[in-house]
Amino acid sequence: MREPTVSSLMTREVISADIESSFKELVRLLEDNKISALPVLDGGYPVGVVSEADLTPKEEFRGGTGEAPGLFAGRATRHRWEQASGLTAKDVMTSPVRSVSPDTTASAAAGELAEAGVRRLFVMDGDGALVGVLSRRDLLKLYLREDDELRTTIRDEIFGRTLWVDPDTIDVEVTDGVVALQGTLERQSEVDIADHLVRALPGVVDVQNRLQPKWNDTTHPRQTEIFG
Repeated sequence: MREPTVSSLMTREVISADIESSFKELVRLLEDNKISALPVLDGGYPVGVVSEADLTPKEEFRGGTGEAPGLFAGRATRHRWEQASGLTAKDVMTSPVRSVSPDTTASAAAGELAEAGVRRLFVMDGDGALVGVLSRRDLLKLYLREDDELRTTIRDEIFGRTLWVDPDTIDVEVTDGVVALQGTLERQSEVDIADHLVRALPGVVDVQNRLQPKWNDTTHPRQTEIFG
């Protein structure tokens, strides 16, 4: 039960711009393809990103012809003012590129998206070449797995092959990604492991764990003697 990687979730056909692409061409690429950002390539390698937010300063400051920000203006405001006078992708792009490798796990990529506060990560191979893009929406596709598929995986892979438990002795129900487990296992540690493995399964929304152990092997004997 290997966790899905970026390569299995990413979009491989990436709309991109050249570093010398004109401002108007950038706007047209975003509009025609109904996207909010695109990578900027120099010799085939990503060097920056142009998003809608990088282009709107042109309107905010009317092409950079308006009054420059005051002495005490923040860095972000001054940066937008500089972007407003930009004519090509290299003038308005944001860099460096937030990237991830194709073999990064889905959970690690989700953490990177959250930490960076961005909507997408550009996927680069070991040579730094662009091979895809991973968006938040791509990650959410994991939750579209069919309930029957999840149930079969939990029964056969987690209980049958990992815990060596007869799947027919465990009641597994899956409704809209929510898993309900009921039955008896030999030890409490097995109950805990089963809970962890099911929760970590891509596509599982939540787990209602009603598994019961025959005995609790997680309680230290001396603790039972002293505090019992």
